[in-house]
Amino acid sequence: MAEIIPYLFYQDVPAALDWLSSAFGFVETMREGTLRGGVHGEMTFEGGHIMMGQGKKEWRMQSAAATESATQGVFIYCDEVDAHCGRARQAGAEIFKEPEDLPYGRSYSARDLEGHPWFFTVKSKAEKV
Repeated sequence: MAEIIPYLFYQDVPAALDWLSSAFGFVETMREGTLRGGVHGEMTFEGGHIMMGQGKKEWRMQSAAATESATQGVFIYCDEVDAHCGRARQAGAEIFKEPEDLPYGRSYSARDLEGHPWFFTVKSKAEKV
């Protein structure tokens, strides 16, 4: 079975690793220097994975902060939305959609320290089967 892993670009990967841990509850699994002087990071959250690096403007791969725009977001199913939102808010996340009940589950949306959008939702009971 294939595993699809989002690869996000941050201007400051060490700060992103620390912030995603404190704000969203990710667990850091790798922080390694690259041959070009950057940092590659990997994290897990409830069994899912993300990876990150700096990218480069000439590769047309930059952080949301560098471009002042995001072209994608990360959607995550989690066990509890309201407490997760409170933790993220306390860590400085921009909450742009407060927790609410939607047809597909309770959900909220936030931006991280560099402007990437994150969407957290509790699966409905029907989807958990």
